[in-house]
Amino acid sequence: MRSELVIALRMVVVTLVLTGVIYPLAVVAFAQLLFPRQADGSMVAVGGRVVGSELIGQEFASPGYFHGRPSAAGPGGYDSRASGGSNLGPTSARLRDRVAAEAARLRRENASAPDPVPGELVAASASGLDPHLSPDAALWQAPRVAAARGVALAAVQAAVAAHVDGRSFGFLGEPRVNVLLLNLDLDRRFGRRETALPSR
Repeated sequence: MRSELVIALRMVVVTLVLTGVIYPLAVVAFAQLLFPRQADGSMVAVGGRVVGSELIGQEFASPGYFHGRPSAAGPGGYDSRASGGSNLGPTSARLRDRVAAEAARLRRENASAPDPVPGELVAASASGLDPHLSPDAALWQAPRVAAARGVALAAVQAAVAAHVDGRSFGFLGEPRVNVLLLNLDLDRRFGRRETALPSR
């Protein structure tokens, strides 16, 4: 019995060292060697200051910026330490009320946009941190952004078109627009808005 216990303990220690120390360190070293930017979180810097990550959504409140999907991650949303959805189901009155309030707000803020409001602008993603929108949801907001910046609508639409990423490997997923990168490009093209980009 004692010898079996010693063998079992050895296996526990070996497994712990292999899977809990050696393997994670090897993966980190491999990622840092081949994909250092991605391994460090795909951070985006402007003027030496990190303003976000390409992989994590954040809130943009100024009318001169495109707004991403709403977030249920954390009490105020967009909390990368509390990634997750609201867990409210389709029969939830709270979900219906929240979606109705969000749709009404979006219609007020985007008076020139056509009906209906794109569904992804009123529903949080499963992670609460989706950094992307569909091209249609971005273009839906273009009239508001163009008016707030005092530029031609066609110029804002061209900026959106320049940031459309196709399907991964040509067939996985849907075309998408990274909201942070699009907003940074708007600042480069048309000047920075009075509301600074948030630092996360």
